[in-house]
Amino acid sequence: MIESMHAGQLLTLIIIAVALGMDAFSLGVGIGLKGIRLLDILKLSAVIALFHIIMPLMGIFTGEYVSSLLGGIATTAAGALLLLLGGHMIYSSLRGDAVESIDYRSGWGILVFALSVSIDSFSVGISLGMFEADMLLTVLLFGVAGGIMSVLGLLLGRRVSSSLGGYGEACGGVILFTFGLLFLF
Repeated sequence: MIESMHAGQLLTLIIIAVALGMDAFSLGVGIGLKGIRLLDILKLSAVIALFHIIMPLMGIFTGEYVSSLLGGIATTAAGALLLLLGGHMIYSSLRGDAVESIDYRSGWGILVFALSVSIDSFSVGISLGMFEADMLLTVLLFGVAGGIMSVLGLLLGRRVSSSLGGYGEACGGVILFTFGLLFLF
């Protein structure tokens, strides 16, 4: 499998995997700033890693003919989700207990967060489906990178949150909102 792959192809896949994992890292910092338990870090990161495997697989199987249609839509959808999540976090931190924030510990919250950071890997999967990349190696790299990057982001956010106190959720919301804007423009 790896023996037949050129070093340049492997390096390209690793770079793409890390780039896709940066979304998970930034989301992790944002959520970690709210304060998060280690068990929740493991659960959320595992689901993000799984989504970073499933989404490119779905993209690869979708095929070449949809690539031009969904490339921009996937990025726009990811940006919109991050804008909504970030805006909601900012709003709920300013309003205090009057607003219920999205619970990253709930099944729905985990799915929303994991989808928001892995939807762009769907369009990358479509593009990779046109090339002769090793599918198993590709999706495993994506999953490992997404999982590791989310753990690192969550741990960093958690560590910084103790010094930010009540402003942690607002800072996390600003980070997510900013990344959402970057996705859209």
